This record gives sequence, structure tokens and C-alpha cells, in this order.
Amino acid sequence: MPEPEATGTERDAASPGTTPGSPSPKSIAVWVLVGLVGAIGWSVLALSRGEEISAAWLLAAALGSYAIAYRFYARFIADRVLKVDATRATPAERLDNGVDFHPTDRRVLFGHHFAAVAGAGPLVGPVLAAQMGYLPGTIWIVAGVIFAGAVQDMVTLFFSTRRDGRSLGQMARDEIGPVGGAAALVAVFAIMIILLAVLALVIVNALAHSPWGVFSIGMTIPIAVFMGFYLRVLRPGRVTEVSVIGVALLLLAIVAGGWVAESSFAGTFTLEKETLVIWMVVYGFLASVLPVWMLLAPRDYLSTFMKVGTIALLALGVVIAMPTLKMPSVTDFAASGDGPVFAGSMFPFVFITIACGALSGFHALVSSGTTPKMIQKETQVRMIGYGAMLTESFVAVMAIIAACIIEPGLFFAVNSPGGVIGTTVESASQAVTNFGFAISPEALTQAAKDVEEASLLSRTGGAPTFALGMSEIFSAVIGGAGMKAFWYHFAIMFEALFILTTLDAGTRVGRFMLQDTLGNVHKSFKDVSWKPGVWFASAIVVGGWGYFLWVGIKDPLGGINQLFPLFGIANQLLAAVALAVCTTLLVKSGRLKWAWVTGVPLVWDATVTLTASYQKIFSEDVKVGFFAQRDKYQAGIDADKVLAPAKNMDDMHTVVTNATVDGVLCAFFAVLIIVVLADAARTCLKAVRDPGSATLSEVPWTESKIVAPAGLIATAEERAELASAGPDTGGGHVREPVA
Repeated sequence: MPEPEATGTERDAASPGTTPGSPSPKSIAVWVLVGLVGAIGWSVLALSRGEEISAAWLLAAALGSYAIAYRFYARFIADRVLKVDATRATPAERLDNGVDFHPTDRRVLFGHHFAAVAGAGPLVGPVLAAQMGYLPGTIWIVAGVIFAGAVQDMVTLFFSTRRDGRSLGQMARDEIGPVGGAAALVAVFAIMIILLAVLALVIVNALAHSPWGVFSIGMTIPIAVFMGFYLRVLRPGRVTEVSVIGVALLLLAIVAGGWVAESSFAGTFTLEKETLVIWMVVYGFLASVLPVWMLLAPRDYLSTFMKVGTIALLALGVVIAMPTLKMPSVTDFAASGDGPVFAGSMFPFVFITIACGALSGFHALVSSGTTPKMIQKETQVRMIGYGAMLTESFVAVMAIIAACIIEPGLFFAVNSPGGVIGTTVESASQAVTNFGFAISPEALTQAAKDVEEASLLSRTGGAPTFALGMSEIFSAVIGGAGMKAFWYHFAIMFEALFILTTLDAGTRVGRFMLQDTLGNVHKSFKDVSWKPGVWFASAIVVGGWGYFLWVGIKDPLGGINQLFPLFGIANQLLAAVALAVCTTLLVKSGRLKWAWVTGVPLVWDATVTLTASYQKIFSEDVKVGFFAQRDKYQAGIDADKVLAPAKNMDDMHTVVTNATVDGVLCAFFAVLIIVVLADAARTCLKAVRDPGSATLSEVPWTESKIVAPAGLIATAEERAELASAGPDTGGGHVREPVA
């Protein structure tokens, strides 16, 4: 196999008189300045002692850290640890069938990957974690993504690409062994269904009775199909061209959604939750079975403009308006663990509550699902895997800013359940004051009136709080207080769009995962584009999350509502599987000295998640422990008493059942992960003792004919290489054969 050629990141233009590839004085000065900006931002955050500081400092700390991490740490991993090979053909090139395998322009693929991984987590988790103050969550978001989350995404994408886009569960089976692999397959698929159902529930709650949101989001489907055919048939390779058209149509759809909501057509797009579930199941199935270029990739790419554009404007709004962080840097709830938003101490529950944006196991499913089947070049794993995760982390930073610039009293009134603060502004004011954050009944009433809501009390889940913060920032820049209601409802619709792209890609990823698993029994399923397998596996996946979603909207205590408490832990357990697989592959492939790159975050994640699992199973605090909650409600049944949130004795029995199921599943998942970790450790130890015994399922090297840049912007050398290659086919220039 030939030695890997220099990647795009190595082709920095050298100034006259410097060694090629060495940094110029100008480059050094720029990166020193970037480092100083980040360092000053962190210093201001760390040294504040009770005074309010500008949210812009938080922004500076995060952006400075991201820039340094991408430029240096991600480059180090790509070039030194993984040794990405620009001459090696990816599965998208070798197995291109126009259905699942399809070389996709890096800009479109970045949009697809970002949209697929950036779901509810980066908008909701940081908001809830703000209960502990802005500092713990911010540190985990930034440090977590740099050293764990983005590393997991990039390394998983690399290893899956070298294995024909195999799913995470199948890689575990192939590389760790049959015992750990079987445990991983069961755990990964079960957790996947729970995660998709939770995401779907958030969308249903956001779009129910919202004609504006339903119309605008619904229109993204025909727009995406048009874009797909435009790039595939009408104007191959014209990404900039179709992007301009697509964004214009998207903006028109958003504006038209407001018109529809005020017109006689509003009733047509005002849907009940049951109707939304049916449409979402149908859409999820179609997105899973249709060729990836036709709907999924262009729709995700389109939504990325909306997502990144809105978040970028929000950041600009922070710089212009300079709002202050009103939430303390660290609250008393961080130590006491008895916060009203969620129970449990800062360790481990902040690291469970904030997943997407820092470290999320769901990302590994996408990185071993759709993306490795579409990537043009190995050299692009840094931009797509690491870069997209940094972008999502920035979304999480903006979410924590949005939560912390509103009054803490309002934050706790919005995010505390009704059983804690009551149902009136008077009772809520008194309860929040008892937390140590005063707010008057009049202020609570006015806050709801400002955004044209009947009440903001107990609007739990994080999304309404993000919308409040977003409306606060945007209205300070555009329109003043009179525009708060518009920006609030725009944010609610924006969040639904944000999450739906994760659901459709997740369904397709679940289909790949199930097909890989069934391929161990019936060889036909190993061809992930085999039509009977495609339809069967897609039906099983949408049927799984659709069932839990349907029951959940019909019964407030049933369906996915029953499994919702497992969401955070299950997601982080999934990350442990991904990091274990990546660490095992680094060791088996002769990269033992670099195994710490994924091994250190693996140890941290396993420690955090298994600690949280232990507490959820064995804690005697009814707010934390599943079985403690079961015992409390069982005692109530024995005493013939109805305890909130149950409204009757049937509800009491349901709560007992739910707590028991959650406790058993939590223990079951933890045991499966321990089995995976133990088997991975055994495999690594064997590979270290006897390197010759290590076998890899990596496919043989094949020369690549595609010429494509490694990053979003081509370097001078890459532009010259593109110019000398053949025509652009829409998946990159194809090198003309030498006569």
C-alpha cells in the first residue's frame, strides 16, 4: 500500500523564505491572538465573584477554544493518530449505487452530518443544566467536545469508512468479539429506539396546534427533493447555485408560514398530536428507503442553513446587545443535589444532562451510519466529524447563554414542575423565592404577556426557556420589546426544525444497524441496499419508535414517557460503546501509543455514566432512585393514598410499573456496557501481548479516482489539483485516466 500523501491540512501556504509546511510569522501571530482571546474569556468567567458579567466573555472563551482545538488537536489526530489517506478510495466511491452509497460534496455532507447529529440535546440539555449555574455546564460543553465528543465522532467515522460504512454494533461484534459484540448490538439498538422516540415526542409537542411550524417544516420536504434532483440531474456539482435557490425557498416558506397561520388555511395545518405521529412515521419511513441524494441529504443540508444561520445571528446579537449573565456561576444546587429542575448532584448528573454538545453516543450511530457511506475522501473526516461536532457544541453554548441571561427567578418558574411551584403566579413566586431567587407574581404575568402566552409556569423540557432567551437577545437588536412574541414563537418553530432532521437520519441509521445485525443470520441483509431488507428493517425501526411515541401521547404516564428518564444515561452509555470500539481498534491496528486519545474519554464517560446508573438504581432518594420511587408509590397504594403526579389509583399503579421498568432497564443497560468494556479490555490485552494475533475487518486499499478538498475551503494546491482533474460529477472531480 502506498504511503498516505499530504492531507489538505498539511498544505499550508508558506511565506517566502520559510520551509514549506512551516507556519509563517503572520500565522503564528493570528493563532497567538486567538489563544489570548480564549484565555481572557476563561479568566473572566473563572474570576467573577458574584457580579454580573457579559455573556460575550463566555462566547469568547468557547470560540477561542474551538479554533485552537480544530487547528491543532484535530489535525494531530487526523495526521498522526489516524493517518488519513487521500489516495484511498472510500466506500462511497467504491460501492456507489445511488441509494445508500453516494459520493457527496463535502459541503452538502457537512450539512447532512451536522443536521443529523444536532437534535434536541444541544438546545435542551444545557438549559436544564443551568440549574447548577453557567460555569459547570460551560466547562463541560467546551472541554467535553474538544477531548471527547468531537474525537469520538471523527474516529468512529474514520474506522467505519475503512469498513464499508459498517454500523457501530457490527464493528463491535467484528472487532471486540462475539460476547461483547452481541451485548453491544442489543444495547445499541434498544437505546437507539428510545432516543428516536424521545426526539419524536419533542417534535410532536412543538408542532401540535402550530400551523406556522407545520407548514414551514412541511415545505422543506418538496424543497429538498427539488434540490436533490437539481444536483443529481439538472446541474450536477452546482452546490453554490442550488444553495442560494434552496435558502431563498426556505426563507419564503418560513415567512409564508406566518401568513398561513393568520389565513383561512390555518385549520388545514393545525394538527392534533395523533395526526402528527402518523405523518412523522410515514415521513421517517420514506426518508429511510428513498435514495439518500433525493431527500435525506439535501433536506439536512437545507436545514443546516437555518440552524447555523440562526445560531450565528444569535451570537452576533450577543455581541451587539451585550446581555449579562444573571444566573450565578455556580448555584447551591450544584452541591446539594436537590434542584427543582432535576435531582442529583453536579457529579455525575451535569455530565448526563448535557450530552449533545459535549459527548453524545447518538453521534457515533450517524458517524457509522449514513455519513461513512457518502464521504468522498478520508481527509474530510476532520472537517465533517470533528468540525460538525464543534459546531453543535457552539449551539449548546448559545443555549446556556439563552438560559442564563433571563432572570433566575423566571428560569426556575418556567423549568420547575407544577408539583413544586403550584399552578398560580403567587404560589410560583413564593416557591422560587424559597429557592433563593426572588420574582414577583406581576413579573411572571408580564413575562408571559410579552410572548403572548397564557402562562409560562412549568413549561418544562428546556425548549420554552431557550425560546425566551432567544427572544430576549433578538428583540434587543431588532424590534424591541414589541417583537418578543414574534421571536419567541419563531424560536419554538426553529427548535422543531432542528430536531426533525435528527429523527429522519436516525431512522435510516437504525435501518442500517438492524440490517447489519440481521446480516449475521441471513447474508442478504449484509447488502444494505437490498430492497426487501431495506423495507423490512425500515418498517421495524419506525414501528418501534412510532409505537412508544403513539402510546406516549395517548397516556401521559405511558409509552415513551415511561422511558424518558433513561434518555440521558442511555445516550452516554452508547458513547462508552463507541469509545470502547475506537480504543480497541487503535490498539489492534498498532496505534497503542495513541490509544489514550479515545481511552481517556472512555474512562471518564464510563465512570460518570456507571456512577449515575448506580445512583439511579440504588439511591434511597425518591427524586433520584427508580426503586426508591417504586417503594414510595407502592406504600401509597398499600395505604390507599394517591400521590402526585398520579391523579387516581390507576395512575399510582402505572408509576410503580414505570419506576420498576426504568430501574430494571437501567441495570440491564449498565450490565451490557460492563460486558462490552470487559471484552474490549480482553481484546486489547491480547493484541498488546501478541500483536500478530490481531485481525482487522478493514477492507483492502483501493486507489481513489476522486479529487476533492479536505476542508470547506480548498487550499491553493487543492484548487490546482481540481483544475487538472476531470469534470465535476457532483461528488468531486474524477481524475482522468492517463493514456
